[in-house]
Amino acid sequence: MSIASFKSAHRLITGQQASSRLSEEILRLGMRCPMVVTDPGVLGSGTLKPITDQLDVLKANGQLTHYRIFSEVSAEPEVHIVEDCMSVYLEAQCDGLIALGGGSAMDIAKCVAVYATHDGDLESLFGEDKARVRGAPLIAMPTTAGTGSEVTNIGILSDTEARMKKGIVNDYLLPDVAIVAPELTVSCPRHVTAASGVDALVHAIEAYLSNFATPITDALAIKAMRLIIKALPKAYANPDNLEAREAMATGSLLAGMAFGNAGVGAVHALAYPLGGRYHLPHGVTNALLLPHVMRWNALACVERFRDIAEALDTAHHALKDEAAAELVVERLHQLCRDVDIPSGLRHFDISEKDIPSLAADAVKVERLLRNNPRQLTQHDIECIYRAAW
Repeated sequence: MSIASFKSAHRLITGQQASSRLSEEILRLGMRCPMVVTDPGVLGSGTLKPITDQLDVLKANGQLTHYRIFSEVSAEPEVHIVEDCMSVYLEAQCDGLIALGGGSAMDIAKCVAVYATHDGDLESLFGEDKARVRGAPLIAMPTTAGTGSEVTNIGILSDTEARMKKGIVNDYLLPDVAIVAPELTVSCPRHVTAASGVDALVHAIEAYLSNFATPITDALAIKAMRLIIKALPKAYANPDNLEAREAMATGSLLAGMAFGNAGVGAVHALAYPLGGRYHLPHGVTNALLLPHVMRWNALACVERFRDIAEALDTAHHALKDEAAAELVVERLHQLCRDVDIPSGLRHFDISEKDIPSLAADAVKVERLLRNNPRQLTQHDIECIYRAAW
């Protein structure tokens, strides 16, 4: 094994009622005027109130001077949201960030955290390792079990002009604290529970198949698969099932730690043009593509599919490797059906004639395709899109 490193949020706090530890972490990080970054859905769901209750107590005790709420984060957020959030952050003279929401809210907060200490414009941060100084203090509190953004060094934004996703990749994006509390996910809409849950499973599977997987990321990815495959249908069927919610929150966290170090591959690379061009939710695009990319990748690493089959609790022991790999693909199709993920790109009014240009965009996502176990040409990518259509 070659030399490998491992990174995550600097502190992890998990378990039921973990959100009650927010006050303690705010004080430990020395925040006096934090900004909460969230979205309208979380704002209207009541999930924010236990958070603001803690902030109000700190303020009444003189431990905070003030706090500000920025709730303008949209799904698949565009670049200008970072600029808008940054303006509010500077105007209010904030000194730290609390991300409360799904991947979009966390990505915006992460980007603002490094932008606030960056000597340059936002565009100069896109790419890998462009930030040179540590960002503002950041606490990440996910309200969905899916993105793993609370433990990764990546912030993804939509560029409407280029019709593509852009990323800021830098270790300074790693949150100071990740508070993963299942009670924060109970109000998550069922369709978001489904899409984000499959997204978490994609993270685990792609990390396990990555060219840069290590024994550490393998262990995290396999455990994540075991948790998610059992818990996701239960959390989807009964949103109040806290045991299933906790298993999903833990599975998503482990998957985030796995892919945050091993990387993701072709599923994400092919999903990026779909999200950028058609503004489809990231979890949905990953779910649509996952079985088809898996079938394509099996040729390159079929023996690893046997491990995945075992993690997904499929009866594979009497099967040859190739048959076990096909069983994995069918199991993934079944999971998507169980949680009502629409089948086929055509369901979203994506024209088959768009496939060549989608493939031309996807093949440019070299940062992710280099992780993929099977090398893909533009023609190969077209074939995968057609299978998913």
